Amino acid sequence: MKSEEIKEQIDDFLAYLLDVRGYSEATVETYEIALGQMVASASFYEEEGGWVLDLTPFRFKIVKNSKKTIVKKLSAVRSFVKYLEDQCHLSVRVVSDESIKVPQNLPKPIEETYIDEVLSDATIEEQLLISMLYGLGLRISELSTLKLSDIKNGWVEIHGKGNKVRQLPLLPSLRDLLQVYLAQAVPKTYLFEKGNAPLNAAQLRYKLTKCFKTHGIKATPHQLRHSFATHLLNHGARIADVSELLGHETMATTQVYTKLGSVKKMQEYMKAHPLAKGSDER
Repeated sequence: MKSEEIKEQIDDFLAYLLDVRGYSEATVETYEIALGQMVASASFYEEEGGWVLDLTPFRFKIVKNSKKTIVKKLSAVRSFVKYLEDQCHLSVRVVSDESIKVPQNLPKPIEETYIDEVLSDATIEEQLLISMLYGLGLRISELSTLKLSDIKNGWVEIHGKGNKVRQLPLLPSLRDLLQVYLAQAVPKTYLFEKGNAPLNAAQLRYKLTKCFKTHGIKATPHQLRHSFATHLLNHGARIADVSELLGHETMATTQVYTKLGSVKKMQEYMKAHPLAKGSDER
């Protein structure tokens, strides 16, 4: 297969990700960059009725990238190969596709007392911003595009990654705060807006970090999402429920994301295992 033909397949693949899989334009652009580098350096040739993709020169080219970047680029290549196999019915053997381990750099959750402290001194808009992220576990991108029409009958409809929709229950305290905010701000279409346009993720992030900074606390929207999940689990919520609230595809993602402490694991183990129960009875 010539490089021109591979590029055509990549264009079709990127269109597939955008139109069929519902990937964001930013994600597709990341795939495009990685696959462009792969085509420029990797070797793609036919062998015994199938195709071989030798990534060795590609691996040498990206070796100075961070481990996380290398993992992302290899993931893009694997997705492309899977597309060739599943959608184009091509048999592709990949050479030099060894995975590398990346340390988990998870954001540290914010203590509940710190969040309460900031909320007690915040404006109505700031209170709602913090409460929507921390009370519902939203991504900042989901909050920036949240429309008033998505909030109804005690539920919030969230349009998340990959055009996936999930329904989140609106807490009574959050519902009361929302009513006060709507009466004051009178937004027309989006929950957070300026003029006729929604406040974008960067604008909301700035408001949030500034609010916490006045109390000497470094905080990000992702930390509040992480805090939402961690605090729920620490207070006994089921991991399956937390996973659904976060919009994760698998509970494995939630388990890594929340980084359950050994104490919590031991508590669950002591409550659940028959032998542990039996030892109390003896």
